[in-house]
Amino acid sequence: MNLILFGPPGAGKGTQAQRLVRERGMVQLSTGDMLRAAQTTGSELGRRVKQVMDAGHLVSDEIVIDLIAEKLDETDRKGGAIFDGFPRTVAQAEALDRLLEARGARVDSVIRLVVDQDELLARIAKRYADQGRPDDNPETFKTRVDAYLRQTRPLVPYYQKHGCMTEIDGMAPVEIVAKQIDQALEHCAARV
Repeated sequence: MNLILFGPPGAGKGTQAQRLVRERGMVQLSTGDMLRAAQTTGSELGRRVKQVMDAGHLVSDEIVIDLIAEKLDETDRKGGAIFDGFPRTVAQAEALDRLLEARGARVDSVIRLVVDQDELLARIAKRYADQGRPDDNPETFKTRVDAYLRQTRPLVPYYQKHGCMTEIDGMAPVEIVAKQIDQALEHCAARV
């Protein structure tokens, strides 16, 4: 099964993806984690990624698609992927469809975590204080969310027409979100 966890930064995608990896053995493809890891390599790509992210902007589709394509072999061996933070644009969604189709696969389910922006800012400020992640700096967070919303707005109708998109209240307790995700995945698996 190939699952997209869809929602703004800080919506809880990573928390839910980690749970699904533990429980279902799938591979989490977190573009945020991959981009943070690239920054630490000291490579030219890592320096470019760092400069873009430090400014509060999103990296180019080309870079993100290349990172995802490198990881798809591993997901094929494990029985599927959890795309966390990808795709963020229609161009990325179309590229993902092509990549999966070339492997005889597809996006099976899209879970959209819906959040309240004010509560989300408080969640990010706490995570920044607890973990010190530079990309969670409250000053740059608003820029990231604005860019995310602007770029991803067209993905809602794109995935609604694909079917099997489920919206879940991302501000609910973690256990409730987990239960609703599991129910959505069971529903989508039953349709196949």
